[in-house]
Amino acid sequence: MGKSTDIARAKARRLKGMIKESDGIALENERLKAEGRREQAEARRAEARARAARAAAGR
Repeated sequence: MGKSTDIARAKARRLKGMIKESDGIALENERLKAEGRREQAEARRAEARARAARAAAGR
């Protein structure tokens, strides 16, 4: 799996987290909001790792 793929997957996961957070806000569901925020944070970390690995590989 290429690093560009990892970056794209992380971005998609971050978007999924944004949607969950938005749904939680609309439904006034704290658990769903928190889950969306957590998923976004995890995706940001995954994206940063993929970008660092890509930079280390010289691309």
